[in-house]
Amino acid sequence: MQHDVLGIYLNDHLAGATVGADLARHLAHRHRHSARASLLERIADEIAQDRQSLLAIMDGLGVPAHRYKVVAGWAAERLRRLKPNGILQRHAGLDTVMELETLRLGVEGKSLLWLTLLAQAEKRTALDTAQLNRLLDRARTQLDTVEGLRRTAAAAVF
Repeated sequence: MQHDVLGIYLNDHLAGATVGADLARHLAHRHRHSARASLLERIADEIAQDRQSLLAIMDGLGVPAHRYKVVAGWAAERLRRLKPNGILQRHAGLDTVMELETLRLGVEGKSLLWLTLLAQAEKRTALDTAQLNRLLDRARTQLDTVEGLRRTAAAAVF
């Protein structure tokens, strides 16, 4: 993998991680008084930690973070919240379903990132296979958790 291509790839994932961390925090905050609160808070904390792990991996590989991609990811998440949901002035259950589906897609993408980096670990000594395996295992657990929350939310809405 060429260094410049790797940098683009990692920065694209960093932008996605920014969106995912912000979305997870938004979901956790909005549902802080619900039965889902502790699960959503844990997921939000883990996704923020995973983003920090990605930044550390990028630093170890000598790949600078492109702030414009981070800002674009942050802005995209804020703009997403303006999408009409059919109900004015409050959140609808459909919002939760769509947000959980978006979060699930992001976690799936993150698991593919860890798999890609694991495949490169033999060639790049800066990559720690034990750490990447832990991150991959955590992403798989997050997928299961988010999917369970999504199914419950979808059943309530539809």
